[in-house]
Amino acid sequence: MSKSSRRSGRVGNRPAGQTPATPESPDRARSSAPSGATRAGRRERVRAYDRPSFFERYRTAFVAVVTIAVIGLVGAFVFLSATAPAYACTTEWVPDPTPAPAPGTSARLGYVQPDQGRAHGAQQGQAYTLCPPASGTHINIQGLGPIRAGVYGPDDGAAPQGWIHNLEHGALVVLYRCDGTTDACDDSGQAAFRELNSTFPISPVCGIAPGNTGPVIARFDQMAWPYAALVWGRVLPLEMWDKDLILEFWQTEGERTNPERQPGCPFPTDAPAATPSPSPSAS
Repeated sequence: MSKSSRRSGRVGNRPAGQTPATPESPDRARSSAPSGATRAGRRERVRAYDRPSFFERYRTAFVAVVTIAVIGLVGAFVFLSATAPAYACTTEWVPDPTPAPAPGTSARLGYVQPDQGRAHGAQQGQAYTLCPPASGTHINIQGLGPIRAGVYGPDDGAAPQGWIHNLEHGALVVLYRCDGTTDACDDSGQAAFRELNSTFPISPVCGIAPGNTGPVIARFDQMAWPYAALVWGRVLPLEMWDKDLILEFWQTEGERTNPERQPGCPFPTDAPAATPSPSPSAS
């Protein structure tokens, strides 16, 4: 060692007695917890927090799958609603033979059908125990039940949920079946229905003009006969079209059993002894 070095008290370029600095090890860049465990540095903690979660990484795919599933469910519901039958029948009703009338009385037209109730609310998929139903659950919405009076063609889809409400108000409903055994669904058959509708008389008890609640003439396939005339709780089966018999049925049985009356109409016990005679009236 030179004299000048000893005089300055330096070893090389550092002061005497100072430990030479050593490069900081990468491991020393991490601080230690009091327990001695290595603790992540600030940069590593920030990087861990910024890492997207599994849902965030695949959020677009999840949204797409959920959207497709919702659209599929809505589409299936709309399709099933559109293709579901409006009503169902448990039994095509065939009445028991009517007993012979008592001496001095005449036989009544039609058959009494067991009551099926008169609840409101049915719109789609309503089941009826007996068909054609002369009573039962029906719609109570303006335009849907009661339905307008008149002739409904084979494809018009006049369901019983609507015209049962017409029966409840005292209307006559005439039904026809489209099975190829009659001309009911041909032009000639439809013309006969329109002719009945256009010459229909006023009602026998209330004196209501036709076109108010009845008549309703509509297709109904689930019955045991080609034609049937109905008032509330009573059915007149017909194997062939018979306008005169239908009008007689209306005159003797109409507006006598329905549970709801038109305003001002008397109940059967209050009806006049002589009911109005039929008179042609345009619908």
